[in-house]
Amino acid sequence: MTYQEIIDKVNEFLIEDFEVEAEKILPEAELKETLDLDSLDYIDLIVAIEKDFGFKMKPEDFTDLVTMESFYQFIAEKLNVSLPA
Repeated sequence: MTYQEIIDKVNEFLIEDFEVEAEKILPEAELKETLDLDSLDYIDLIVAIEKDFGFKMKPEDFTDLVTMESFYQFIAEKLNVSLPA
């Protein structure tokens, strides 16, 4: 899996499962404010990540995940996928 495939997969389930408008999903978009995710959405997001990417995630993992870019990078690191230069 490439970094771009991670981005595509995350964006896809945000649009389909969380009904986030595609134009709001930008690397600098803040998970909470821009995407309007609440605490229940985070639980659903954890379930989606575990299902789509195959690793366990805890709610406290979101502490340092502020932007979409940091979210993509977190997943890439868990999957040992190289980040773009």
